[in-house]
Amino acid sequence: MQSLTRTTVSAARAAIRVSFTPRVLLPSGSCLLHTSPLQRSSNQQGPNSSPHSASFGFQTVAESVKQQLVNGVFSNVAGKYDVMNDLMSAGVHRLWKDEFVKLIDPPVVYSGENPFHVVDLAGGTGDITFRLHDKIKQKVPPSQAYGAVWPRLTVCDINEAMLKVGQKRAEEAGYKGIEWVCANGEALPFPDNSVDVLDIAFGIRNFTHIEKGLAEAYRVLKPGGRFLCLEFSKVDTPVLSQFYDLYSFNVIPLVGQLVANDRDSYQYLVESIRKFPPQEQFAQMIWNAGFREVKYTNMTFGVVAIHTGFKV
Repeated sequence: MQSLTRTTVSAARAAIRVSFTPRVLLPSGSCLLHTSPLQRSSNQQGPNSSPHSASFGFQTVAESVKQQLVNGVFSNVAGKYDVMNDLMSAGVHRLWKDEFVKLIDPPVVYSGENPFHVVDLAGGTGDITFRLHDKIKQKVPPSQAYGAVWPRLTVCDINEAMLKVGQKRAEEAGYKGIEWVCANGEALPFPDNSVDVLDIAFGIRNFTHIEKGLAEAYRVLKPGGRFLCLEFSKVDTPVLSQFYDLYSFNVIPLVGQLVANDRDSYQYLVESIRKFPPQEQFAQMIWNAGFREVKYTNMTFGVVAIHTGFKV
């Protein structure tokens, strides 16, 4: 591949079609219908919709129902999502996210300039955006606060339950000025060439059409804008890979049952990781979407990888 470098629920639920409209969640938690002409219903028929199939973990389902099944998973786990992340990774996910946020590093501008816009896609509970908020605060000491224009931080997620958890956490921690948008990552309600950075952490593997999500990221980013993705990937050490499989398929669903009373959702999450393309293949997909300077970096022996690319 050109210019590619490497730096080392029960699925048998009833299939009820649900139309989807992007919404902006207000600070009170109420919803405002987003009237952008870009909005589209998730069950709109097209060349890539039913009767085509998609993977839901290790199962094959109709494309038209995958998003509903994924929504069900994350609605089920929303309340315990952050606790489970700590238990499943022994807290290591915090280190992965810290490294991810270091790469984003949004600048602070001053009066008369447009704010730098970061969209945290599939950012539901706010983990990445809260870290960005903290990082920005460190850049603006009180003596320089006058005239400083903070970056515009937008959390966008298709699952309203996850967003509500994030909003509650923001309110409790005193994070202000964050926009919360309920929208499909395959049909983003943002204008063309309007976003400086679009990041997504542990979310793109749940898309029905990963290629559509990448195309939307490319569309909304400004020329020179950056795409960053933190996602589970393929372990690059055979012995560790075997241990990781044993842990994933035996321990994680059990912990989900004990802590969240939901084995099936965590079984799906494990299976979705195994179905996600390995590092080189996903990097090629990013390149095919139009991004250049595509790179990836493995962390923890490839358990996760950070992929990046620029819109030119």
